[in-house]
Amino acid sequence: MGRWRPPRPRGSRYITAEGVQRMRAEVKHLWEEVRPRVTQAVSDAAKLGDRSENADYIYGKKRLREIDSRVRFLTKRLEEITVVDRIPEDKEKVFFGAWVTLEDDNGDCICYRIVGPDEFDVKAGLISMDSPVARNLLGRKLDDEVDIRQGETWQTYYITDIRYEE
Repeated sequence: MGRWRPPRPRGSRYITAEGVQRMRAEVKHLWEEVRPRVTQAVSDAAKLGDRSENADYIYGKKRLREIDSRVRFLTKRLEEITVVDRIPEDKEKVFFGAWVTLEDDNGDCICYRIVGPDEFDVKAGLISMDSPVARNLLGRKLDDEVDIRQGETWQTYYITDIRYEE
């Protein structure tokens, strides 16, 4: 059985201004700091002689390929994404970039921000607009009831706050 897997479907092309800054900073960091360090390490390892059994050389070359691949991906992605840096006119509805606070029947609250697929971080409360939770929230209003699947069960939440940052 081969390792081939079908390519993942492309995510949405939207990103917040903060997200695009983080992507540009990552490209700059990889290209100007990490890659020269790894290149120097590979060069030093190559001077030691036999490259076929030189672990520093082999793994350094592998790391260079990973860095180049990531930089190529980020550069292409930065060319095709659309930065959403304005607040919608109707601030009473959930749109891209909104911070949404949800409360369940027990009074427990969770807060999510709807962002692009390139910048999601669930631990930080950033969820992709392509995720089922975000798709369920988009277009909803304050005090709307939202059902969110958690494992095998469904949990009902109420939208208690919608805010946008400048």
